[in-house]
Amino acid sequence: MRSKAGTTASATIVGLTLLCLPAVAAGQVASQAQPVMRLAALAPGSIQGQVRDEQGLPIAGAMVSALGSMSRFAVTDRSGRFELRTLSPGSYLVRAHSTGFVTSRGQLVDVRPSTRASSSIALRRAAAPGAASYPVTTAGLGAVPSAGAQPADSPAAADTDGADDHSEIAWRLRHARRGILKDATVPTELLAEDTPHDALGLTPASAFARAVESPARFATSFFEGTPFSGQVNLLTTGAFDAPQQLLTAENFSHSIAYLALGAPVGEHADWTVRAALTQGDIASWIVAGEYTTRAPARHVYDLGWSYSAQRYDGGSFATAPQGAADGSRNAGALYAFDTFAVSPAISLTYGGSYARYDYLDGRNLLSPRASLTVEPVDRFRVSATFSRRAVAPGAEEFMPRLDRGIWLPPQRTFSSLVPGQPLAAEHSNHMEVEVERDLASTTVSVRAFRQHVANQLVTLFGLDLPGAPAVGNYFLGNAGDVNASGISAGLRAAIAGRIRGSVAYSLARAHVSPTDDLAYMLLYAPSAIRSEPERIHDVATSFETDVPETSTHVVVLYRVSNAFANPAATASATRAGQAGKRPALDSRFDVQVRQSLPFMDFSNAKWEMLVAVRNFFRDTAFDQSVYDELLVVHPPKRIVGGLTLKF
Repeated sequence: MRSKAGTTASATIVGLTLLCLPAVAAGQVASQAQPVMRLAALAPGSIQGQVRDEQGLPIAGAMVSALGSMSRFAVTDRSGRFELRTLSPGSYLVRAHSTGFVTSRGQLVDVRPSTRASSSIALRRAAAPGAASYPVTTAGLGAVPSAGAQPADSPAAADTDGADDHSEIAWRLRHARRGILKDATVPTELLAEDTPHDALGLTPASAFARAVESPARFATSFFEGTPFSGQVNLLTTGAFDAPQQLLTAENFSHSIAYLALGAPVGEHADWTVRAALTQGDIASWIVAGEYTTRAPARHVYDLGWSYSAQRYDGGSFATAPQGAADGSRNAGALYAFDTFAVSPAISLTYGGSYARYDYLDGRNLLSPRASLTVEPVDRFRVSATFSRRAVAPGAEEFMPRLDRGIWLPPQRTFSSLVPGQPLAAEHSNHMEVEVERDLASTTVSVRAFRQHVANQLVTLFGLDLPGAPAVGNYFLGNAGDVNASGISAGLRAAIAGRIRGSVAYSLARAHVSPTDDLAYMLLYAPSAIRSEPERIHDVATSFETDVPETSTHVVVLYRVSNAFANPAATASATRAGQAGKRPALDSRFDVQVRQSLPFMDFSNAKWEMLVAVRNFFRDTAFDQSVYDELLVVHPPKRIVGGLTLKF
C-alpha cells in the first residue's frame, strides 16, 4: 500500500502523533495489572424507541440494528417498540428494516453508561397505493407482469388520467422505441431524485453526480432489505522506539485488511464473523466467529472460535519461529459460556476456553471460569469469580481481542530467551470478590483478589542480539512462580454530558520465586527480577469524549505504576551502585482518534478515519496476572492509521 492515499494517511498519522508525544513523553512504561484494568471499563447502556410508518402507525416485526463498538439487533413488538440492551458506551448507527418498507437512513445515537437513549424511527412504504411506476427495458427472460397490469401504451392506460404522469421522464420512457428486451417496472423512488434540468434531463453537474451516486446507491441496496451490518478497515501500521524513527518510511510498510460482518439469528440471537489479513516478512491471517443470545433470557449463551496462522519469510535464525520446521505457527481456540439467571437477583456465569498452539510442547491449554452475581437491592451488586487461566507465549499475536475490537494480525516474531529451551505456557489461579453500586450515571466499585501464577512470563524488546531487529522482534522467558493478593477501588462516570471517564487505584502485595532462567534475566533484564516481596501501586485512568460538531471520537488510556521493568533505569541504577532498583513511577498510554467523514457517506454506509498510538503490549483480561504487563521490558510504541467503512 505505497499508493498516494497511503502516503497521505501516513502524513496524517505522523502529524497527530507528533502532537501527542509531548503529553506522553513524561512516562512511557507499562500498564498496570488486572485490578485497575477491569475497573476502567464503563457500565453498559441501552437504546429504546419506536418504529412507525409515514402515517404515524406502529410497525410490528421490524428489525432494528445498532452498529458501533459492538453490534446488537432487536425486533419491534405489536406497538412498534424495541430495546437494544447491554451496549458499551459510545456512538451507534441505528437503522430499521421491514418488509415492504424502504430501509431507514442511519441515525447516530449516543449511549451513555447506565442510561437509556431514545430513538424514534420512521419508515416509508416502498410502494404506496396509487404510486406511479414506469416501464423500462431489461434483459430478463420469463418475467410475468403483475395481475391487472396494463402496458403503458395501451388504450386502457391512456384513459386513466388519474394515474398518468405527464412529466418529461415519464413521457420519454412510455414512448421509447421497444426492441427485443422486455418491460420492467421502476418504482418512483428511483426516479424522484433525478429531476431533469435541461431539455435532455441532464446537465454536466447532474451527469457527474449520477455517475458517482448510482453505483454507490445500488451497491448498498443489497443490504437495505436485510439486517446485515459490519465494517471494513483498510489500515497501515508500524512501530518505533525513538521519535526520529517515526519519520522513516519503513514504519508504515505493513498494511492490514480487516472485515467484520454480523446479523441476527431469528429474534433471540446474533452472529458475527471477523477476518484480517496482512502481508510482509511475516504473512498472517485470522478468522473468528461469535454467536451470542440476547438478554433478558433464562440462559444467555456466548460461543465462539478463532483460527490464526503466521508464516515467517525472512530474517535471521535468531528470529525464526521455534517449533515449526516450515517457518509457520498456527493457533486455534474455542470458547463457550452460559449466563444462567437463577432468579431475578441471582445469576451464574460458567464456561471455559480451549486453545491449541502448534509451537508448544504442551499444545493443549484449557481455561475454565465461573462467576456468581447477586443483586440484593436495585443497582447494588456483589460478585465472586473463580478462574484458571492458561496463557501461551505469544498468544497476543494470535488470539482476537476479548472486547471484540479491531484485531491486528501478528507482525512480530518471538523467540525463547534461553537458546534451545522450549517455550512454556503461563498458568494462573485467580479468585476475587467485587462490590458495585450505581449512583445515577456513576458506578463505584471495590474489589479484593488473590492469585497464584506458575511460570510467569517476561517479555523483552530491544535486546542487542545478533540478527535481532531493534523494533518488532521480542524474546520470552519465565520469571518464576508468583503469589499475589490485593484490593482496588474505582469510579466511573459520565461527566458534562459529552465526557465519560474512570479512575481506579489498586494496591497489591506480590512475591516472585525465581526460576532457573535467573542467570539470563540478570544479564538481559535485571529490572524484571523480584527477589523480595513488593508492594505494587497502580493508578489507571480512562477518558472518552464525542464532539458532535466535528463528528470526532477520542479515547485516552493512561496507566501509572511503581513496578514496571525499565532497562534504562536499571542501567543508571547499576552505575550508581544500586543494582536492581527501579524508578519510583513509570507509565503507559493508548490514544485513539476516530474522525467521521460525512462527505464520503452514501446511503447507509458511514466512513471514519482512525489514528491510534500506544505502547501497551497486552490487551487486558480481568483475571490476568498482576505482572503480565509489568514485566514487559521496553515495548515499542505502535501507530495505526487508516479508513473504516461501517454499514
